[in-house]
Amino acid sequence: MSQITYLTQEGYDRLKGELEEMKTTGRKEMAMAIAEAREKGDLSENAEYDAAKDAQGMLEMKINELEKTLANVRILDESQLDTSKVILLVYVTIANEKTGKEMTYQLVSESEADLKMKKISASSPIGQGLLGKAVGDTALVETPSGPVSFVIKNISAKPD
Repeated sequence: MSQITYLTQEGYDRLKGELEEMKTTGRKEMAMAIAEAREKGDLSENAEYDAAKDAQGMLEMKINELEKTLANVRILDESQLDTSKVILLVYVTIANEKTGKEMTYQLVSESEADLKMKKISASSPIGQGLLGKAVGDTALVETPSGPVSFVIKNISAKPD
């Protein structure tokens, strides 16, 4: 049984585009690389041919994995979010209890996580610590440098 992946429409569209790119352009490029290597002579001693065949196998494996992921996707509607507690897709403002520094992140699936865009994975240590918490709750997160406490300041469906 495959695991269900929750995505935004934007994340789903991005993965769908990646898959289409691999199936069209990626496969054509692999076929050309194999044909080019095949023209170079004896296949039993042709390292370039072996490398091209390995690359083709890796591409097909990636295509297969992406197809499995997309087959088990649930697209979440951001307009239907419950902001009474921290769940996937909400924007949560947290404050470090020790430093008082506030940060706002959106909780997303692993495939959509991007720290530069302030999107953290719900399966990350911080994401796990925040899930299910309400405004005013304290989340204790285990980090490599020890436990850190965050106070939930705000939960919203849209970025501040």
